[in-house]
Amino acid sequence: MRTLALGAALVLATSVAQAQSPETLSWLRKMHQATQRLSYVGTFVYQNADRTETSRITRYAAEDIEKLEVMNGVPREIVRTRDKIRCYLPDSRVVKVDRRVDRDFPGLLPEQISALARHYDISLGETQRIAGLECQTVVLQPKDDLRYGYRFYADVKSGMLMRADTVDAAGKSVETLMFTQFAPGNVTPDMVRPRHEGRKWRIEDAGAAPAQLAGWGLAAELPGFHKVTELKRRLGESRPVGQMVFSDGLAAVSVFIEPLEARPDRAATGLASMGAINIYTREVANHMITVVGEAPAVSVQRIADAVEFRRPTQ
Repeated sequence: MRTLALGAALVLATSVAQAQSPETLSWLRKMHQATQRLSYVGTFVYQNADRTETSRITRYAAEDIEKLEVMNGVPREIVRTRDKIRCYLPDSRVVKVDRRVDRDFPGLLPEQISALARHYDISLGETQRIAGLECQTVVLQPKDDLRYGYRFYADVKSGMLMRADTVDAAGKSVETLMFTQFAPGNVTPDMVRPRHEGRKWRIEDAGAAPAQLAGWGLAAELPGFHKVTELKRRLGESRPVGQMVFSDGLAAVSVFIEPLEARPDRAATGLASMGAINIYTREVANHMITVVGEAPAVSVQRIADAVEFRRPTQ
């Protein structure tokens, strides 16, 4: 039996390796490395069906710091480090502080690139020009209906991710992030320092910290999605919630667990959508469960339906 099991494992490993050529995986690794090691200044546009937002981004790779300045809508300045996000809101004179649990454009790819082949068929597409640079297209087609597909466009010379499209089951783009201007190098620490630093604004710290959410879990995990962290945090100034984060390496889904007595009112239950993000809300054991993720509605709802509370045994 051990011999048969070993043989089956070798066949599975071989089939995955044959499905993904070394060239496709090397392009993904090149993208990941470029987004980590390059310093740059650029402008990118976020688009979904009914929203467009333009941001200027400055990255200082030596200290792993990024500063974003949102150019339209409500004024915001966001500073991201490896594990923290600070959002400066000049109109309300508030600084929101939170723990960083997801990857953000352009650093979308995980370190374990080869693991993506378990859930996506990866192939190379055509080259095209983006922000004046020749880019190679890399297509990630999901092997099931539990995750979106992706089209990534990498600068042929540096490997930098210049555009990312999130694609639904019909092949329609539901979200696009794309550089319109990009200039590598020549970044100093002063360039990523927030303009509003040191001002005596109100600080709203989510107080997010690793925690064990005793009794909470999923009756069945969604195939390919595994729990990557558990946190306790605050919503607003005082409402305590738990958070579990599940990911398949690219897509991330968060489960927020909030006591009903902490809410000022009852939230509407059921499904809501905003671009590529789906939200599903239901009540479990006198708690409001809100599942939020950049994943198809079926995945978000399946995770929400699987959330359960089992009273810990003494």
